Amino acid sequence: MKKKYDIIIVGGGVAGKLAASELAASGKKVAAVENDLWGGTCPNRGCDPKKVLVAAVEARSNANQLIGKGIESAPDVNWPDLMAFKKTFTDPVSEQTKKSLIEAGVDTYSATVEFINENSIRVNDDILEADQFIISTGAHPSILDIEGKEHFLTSDDFLSLPEMPETVTFVGGGYIAFEFAAIANAAGAKVHVIQHNKKPLKAYDQEFIKELMKQLEDKGVTFHLDINITNIQKSSNQFILTDEDNFNLTTDLVFGTTGRIPNIENLKLENAKIEYDKKGIKTNKFLQTSNSAVYAMGDVLSKSQPKLTPVASLEASYLVSLLRGKTEESLIYPEIPTIVFSSPKVAQVGVTPSQADKDKDKYDIATIDATDWFSYARLNEPVSLVKIITEKKSGNLVGATCMNNEADVLINLFSILINKKITANELSDIVFAYPTIASDLSSLLA
Repeated sequence: MKKKYDIIIVGGGVAGKLAASELAASGKKVAAVENDLWGGTCPNRGCDPKKVLVAAVEARSNANQLIGKGIESAPDVNWPDLMAFKKTFTDPVSEQTKKSLIEAGVDTYSATVEFINENSIRVNDDILEADQFIISTGAHPSILDIEGKEHFLTSDDFLSLPEMPETVTFVGGGYIAFEFAAIANAAGAKVHVIQHNKKPLKAYDQEFIKELMKQLEDKGVTFHLDINITNIQKSSNQFILTDEDNFNLTTDLVFGTTGRIPNIENLKLENAKIEYDKKGIKTNKFLQTSNSAVYAMGDVLSKSQPKLTPVASLEASYLVSLLRGKTEESLIYPEIPTIVFSSPKVAQVGVTPSQADKDKDKYDIATIDATDWFSYARLNEPVSLVKIITEKKSGNLVGATCMNNEADVLINLFSILINKKITANELSDIVFAYPTIASDLSSLLA
């Protein structure tokens, strides 16, 4: 059966839902197609459930830090109970998302999509045509192509583990490995992280990352750097990981944490004359693909900006305005904060220390050890470090990197200062509630 729409959204994640609902509300005839869970990765098996698990890490870490200072012992993490709590957030998402789209007047299809030509797609037994399309299919875990790769579990599996085993191993040293390592460690597992070179979390300041690794090692996490795993062999109920030299590690579970790749392999983009590369779909500054009728947004894009849910939502809001004729301007991205929810947390925004170090005539770098500051000393945090990047000519804050248990709060404050170009003098005129993380800002920028 053939059906015609004004706009078809391919992908029913956070950004897809936002775009579909708002375009339907503007009077357009809209369809949305999703081949997995409605709501996408973030609320189902990504940032939201991960943050629920992180709450247990925070509770245990805070208690451990205060042992002998009013707290007698740290609580144990009951993994089944924690997972049951997580499911109260994730289980309703898909059904609620689909229901909200239907209530908004969007036709929904649960199916895999493939383009037939420039303006039509195949969805089950239907052919859907549209004047315009938005592709928002997200990304999925990458699997290292080695012998025994079928034994790799993914981040999806970790977030659904019924029980925490005695030993878990993460192959790959990015965001997911550091975050899950902290979670598994807090839940009582012996944790190994294997990285193929000496620079895990390479996008971050390596001085801070070395300190983060030290903090995790003090808690029992083991890092193996410069190890290229080439084989995974199942042995009874365990797995043996080896390389081409003498590395040998036995573990109960092994997770592939070597990043994510865009969900484009089944779309048959070439039929619609849509260009792409290994990082995703290529677009211009208006998020328009090489097919002028097709736009793309979110983690499926080939872009330099971080592939994060709030960035996808920003792109969705922009496309709604563009397609409704509310703007003719190109999309301008703000400085976007990123964070590793490990223990402690590490976050950055704007110009990084490595970028500033390469252009010393333009930037100043100040490193501040705030471990003894009241905000952190009251919780007996083992480390609190901040690097401030200022532009020499204007004196304005242009970048910040921080590592402490409150880095998620602190980096958002820095983001406001940077994006709104608030100067140190203007900041000094603001009275913050005291004592809080925000009340430290003036001292950090002094």
